[in-house]
Amino acid sequence: MAHEIEHKIEQIAADVARLRIAFVNCFFIGAPRRAAAKSANEATPWVLVDAALSVGAARILEVAAERFGEDARPTAIILTHGHFDHIGALEALLGIWDVPVYAHPLELPFLTGRADYPPPDPTVGKGLMARMAPLFPERGIDLGHRAKELPANAEAPGMPGWRVVHTPGHSPGHVSLFRASDRLLIAGDAVVTTRQESVFAVAMQKEELNGPPAYFTIDWDAAHRSVSTLASLKPVTITTGHGPTMRGEDLAQRLAGMARDFDERVRPRHGRYVREPAITNEDGVVYVPAPARGGVPWGTVSGVAAAAVAGTWLVRRFGRRAQAAPPAQASPAVTQRKS
Repeated sequence: MAHEIEHKIEQIAADVARLRIAFVNCFFIGAPRRAAAKSANEATPWVLVDAALSVGAARILEVAAERFGEDARPTAIILTHGHFDHIGALEALLGIWDVPVYAHPLELPFLTGRADYPPPDPTVGKGLMARMAPLFPERGIDLGHRAKELPANAEAPGMPGWRVVHTPGHSPGHVSLFRASDRLLIAGDAVVTTRQESVFAVAMQKEELNGPPAYFTIDWDAAHRSVSTLASLKPVTITTGHGPTMRGEDLAQRLAGMARDFDERVRPRHGRYVREPAITNEDGVVYVPAPARGGVPWGTVSGVAAAAVAGTWLVRRFGRRAQAAPPAQASPAVTQRKS
């Protein structure tokens, strides 16, 4: 049953759909092609927001064909940020779709081969997913000429009516996307709707409004301000990088309460970036604080071993069997940044 739910498209609005791949979401923005146009295979304009995990590439292509036409390609791919679980399918997708990939200027160093992200923090002490952090790649990628600068606080490319909102903290150039007409917010990882640090919460997809995933958040003061920014938008629907979609007139009030009580409810008690943030600029990382003293409360070896078991279980429980993506029809679009 969980396997079926995992890959079922959620229709959030007439022109917005969410697809979950294992423990991360991506979004299809654009009205599905008209039923009358299906026989003619007419494609309709659309945008992909985030690219999930590499094992989801074939499923993303399948959903795109079902919704927009067999040969449909997006007008653009927009990234809320560039962490591994939001860009994993890019290489396969860009091998087929020659389209621009937009990200905030402060995120571009990690997407153009210039920098790696600051290391994730397994010492935030919030759950087994956080302990898995040493297994999560922080290396940047190189999108080459496809990487484009996303306009800040302006309309999102290819998404009429959607505004780009800079919401840093989880990453330097993290953005959220907001549509005022129906007060729909795609928050990325600025806030999430499950406790992403907990293997149990991730597995059950338990609905719970939370701050950004702690193990990759590098500036907690900025993350605090970003929650306040999202509350000021007064959303009635929130969909995020991790967890189910939430709806309600009280969401803005709940976000405001989270911002008010951020230090007690969201900010970890200890961790590498809790008291001192990583510092970045348009060229990449300027400064990274020393690792937190004391390390992982249980031994590092046992913690990583347990995390590996948990990660394997999560993928087997919720991950669709990886399908080989169709062979790339263009030169490789993404390269791993070399040390």
